[in-house]
Amino acid sequence: MQPATHPARVAQGIERLPPEQKAAGSNPAAGTDMRLSCIQLEVRSDEAPALRLSRALASIAEEAAAGARIILLPEMWLTGFFAFDRYAEEAEALDGATGAALARAARDSSVTLIAGSLLERDGDALHNTAVAFSASGELLAAYRKIHLFGYQSRESELLTAGGDVCVFDAEGARIGLSTCYDLRFPELYRAQIDQGADVLAVVSAWPFPRIDAWRTLARARAIESQAGLIACNAAGGRYLGHSCAFDAWGAVLGELDERAGTLRTDLDVAEIRKARAEFPALADRRLG
Repeated sequence: MQPATHPARVAQGIERLPPEQKAAGSNPAAGTDMRLSCIQLEVRSDEAPALRLSRALASIAEEAAAGARIILLPEMWLTGFFAFDRYAEEAEALDGATGAALARAARDSSVTLIAGSLLERDGDALHNTAVAFSASGELLAAYRKIHLFGYQSRESELLTAGGDVCVFDAEGARIGLSTCYDLRFPELYRAQIDQGADVLAVVSAWPFPRIDAWRTLARARAIESQAGLIACNAAGGRYLGHSCAFDAWGAVLGELDERAGTLRTDLDVAEIRKARAEFPALADRRLG
């Protein structure tokens, strides 16, 4: 089995900066607070979830060994977003076997693990729930996706929407957590900024062919929020991949292609806060 982070498929975000930005000294590794790894997992309908979980756990350990402090996985990577007929069968409580395995992975690797989103069962209700675990294996955050997708999808039919904005503290930053279709609703990110978010973490199963919308919306959320943003998408089949990262000015820190792989990038929280102080656009808001 090829590991998800085959050396040919690991992109260093720092190397993807435009040459003029490198020359200007905006290298994000300088004085960085956080090194992030976005694991763009392949999600195939013909693959057993247990095999995908095993591959994800191996990739988490590999990225931790490479120096990652925060690791991200995509949306619904275990079941597959479009596997609607398996939702009820594969949903489990967050403290079930999958949640326990991910908590152990975070603890064993001593990383903050934003473990993508899982199908959560809570009584009779099912949720698309993004989870984050601390380096000690504690559940840091659980975000039930607010904006459920209905277009050519059964997500809004089968799942129950959440109602709470999710922001949590990790690695010296305030991180806002969101999921895929949420990118189309900027008011969610305004609410995260109002709760102090410095970094926006998006887990996703964004499909073909809407790549222009994916890039544009992710970059717009970073620019308008004056926040660092990292968006981790699924790859394979209907998923377009192209996980990406932006700084608080909207500069591209890195992007993958459509294949499985890992995006490594650095975000300097001090630089994010400095950008807001130098250009205080958020202070000029008049609505909301």
